[in-house]
Amino acid sequence: MTQLYNRVALIGLGLIASSMFWGMKRNSLAGEVTGYARSQKTRDTARRIGLCDRVCDSMAEAVKDADLIVLCVPVGVMGDVAREIGPHLKSGATVTDVGSVKRDVIRSVSPHLPKDVHFVPGHPMAGTEHSGPESGFAELFDNRWCLLVPIEGSDPEAVAKLRRFWETLGSNVEEMEPEHHDLVCAVTSHAPHLIAYTMVGVADDLGRVTDSEIIKFSAAGFRDFTRIAASDPTMWRDVFLTNKDATLDILGRFTEELFALQRAIRTGDGQHLHDYFTRTRAIRRGIIEAGQDTDAPDFGRKPASS
Repeated sequence: MTQLYNRVALIGLGLIASSMFWGMKRNSLAGEVTGYARSQKTRDTARRIGLCDRVCDSMAEAVKDADLIVLCVPVGVMGDVAREIGPHLKSGATVTDVGSVKRDVIRSVSPHLPKDVHFVPGHPMAGTEHSGPESGFAELFDNRWCLLVPIEGSDPEAVAKLRRFWETLGSNVEEMEPEHHDLVCAVTSHAPHLIAYTMVGVADDLGRVTDSEIIKFSAAGFRDFTRIAASDPTMWRDVFLTNKDATLDILGRFTEELFALQRAIRTGDGQHLHDYFTRTRAIRRGIIEAGQDTDAPDFGRKPASS
């Protein structure tokens, strides 16, 4: 494989960053990979498992002389991180991120980056319910989508190089406008997560159903809700607060659909229910045919390496 960057800096060392590191090592994409996490415990864990060629004790040290800097932190703190690393970035470097919200990230990060640094926001649409430095694995991005969201005036060469980077990690890559990205993710990720959190919360609040019954009798539907609801709470809190417009729009549409289904159940309108479920079943088949999931249980996810 061809080395694309001499030095890559990973800021934040959770699932995505650790998977990027193992993927870069698998494909020899970087000469050196540095890493930083605010938590001393996380840095110690990273050093123990060999995550990153060099784990640094400050962001300034991690980004020094880096050609590619990847912000792998919750979207709510990306502006603060950009402010801290801005003075230490070398001319010509590329900064990208892995956040699932783009308009807010662009608004909060852009002002803190030097004019001679390229900012190319990104979003690898891959993950598991696991988090932390030990949860990553090199295959996470294989045949998954990574969305690049170039900002106005983005350098075409920097964008093309970052595209090759993600493709070499195994991803399919597509470019998208920030507003459209946030709406797409509200439909495919943000609203479903909120609904899963809500369903699990309802089960927890329903005193007539004991905890042991919820655990013992969990069929695939509820079990898969709990998998989604186990996702990192800090990350998802920030996602909903920074993509509120698109999420509220989709939740409004969801509520209208839910009311229509309630009405069909109440009035015994079996034809409406059958037609609706037939249409949604076709969407599931389309996802499988596109290679984005399998018929296997548990969403066809490969378990994260321990």
